[in-house]
Amino acid sequence: MSYVEIRNLKKKFGNNTVLDGVDLDIEKGEVVAIIGPSGTGKSTLLRCLNLLEKPESGTIRFDGESYDLTTRNAREIFALRQHTEMVFQQFNLFRQKTALENVMEGLRVVKKMSRGEARTAALAALENVGMQDRIYHYPRHLSGGQQQRVAIARALAMKPQLLLMDEPTSALDPELVQEVNVTIRKAADEGNTILLVTHEMPFVKSVANKVIFLEKGKVVACGTPREIFEHPASDRLRQFLIHINMLEAAEYNI
Repeated sequence: MSYVEIRNLKKKFGNNTVLDGVDLDIEKGEVVAIIGPSGTGKSTLLRCLNLLEKPESGTIRFDGESYDLTTRNAREIFALRQHTEMVFQQFNLFRQKTALENVMEGLRVVKKMSRGEARTAALAALENVGMQDRIYHYPRHLSGGQQQRVAIARALAMKPQLLLMDEPTSALDPELVQEVNVTIRKAADEGNTILLVTHEMPFVKSVANKVIFLEKGKVVACGTPREIFEHPASDRLRQFLIHINMLEAAEYNI
C-alpha cells in the first residue's frame, strides 16, 4: 500500500473529458512531477485532489484512510483538505496581510493554534524559505519570487501529507525562477511529499523521483526521470520531448 493512492479520477467539463480514469501511487517523501501538453488536465488533476474542482469519480487514500473525491459533504471536504496544501501559479496571498500574517492565517483558522503558537510556527516556516527579513512586508512590497516563497512557507507550515504545486514558477520573471526552485528543492530534501506540475524539464530531472506523462486525461507513461527522458517508452512521449527540446533550444538562441 502506497502513502498516497489515487484511483479512477475522472473529470469532465461539459462534453470534454479532461481526466479519464487516472490512477497514481505516491510514496512518502517522493516528488512526483506531472508533465504533458497544455490542456491535458495537469492542473485540473491537482485541483480535483484538493476539491477545488469536483470530479465525476475518484478516490484518494492517505496512508490507509480513503476519501471520496465526489463528496459534497462540507465536513468530509474539510477532513480531506487537512491532508493537502496547494501552491498556486499566482501566489494567492491575502493582499492586506503581511507575510507573517499570511502564514499564520491557516494555522489559526484551520489548525486552531493560539496566536503565540501560530506566530512561532509561521516564523520558523518563513525562516526556512529565507524570508525572515520580510515578515512584516505586504505582498505589494515583495517581488514575485518572494511572494511565492511566502506561499510555499504558508503551505509547509500546515505540515500537509501531500503538497500540491501548480506551475509554481510560471508567473515569475526568468531571473526569479531559480530562487523559487531552490526553495522547492529544499522542501523536497526535507522529506515533504510533493505532486508538482511544471513545464521546466531541467528542474524535473533534478528534483523528481517519479515523472508522469499525462495526455488527453490519461497517464501515458510513468517512470524515473532517466526512464522518461532518456528512454521514452511511447512515440507520443518521444514527440513531446523533441518538441520541448526544440522550444528550449530556440529560447537559448534568443
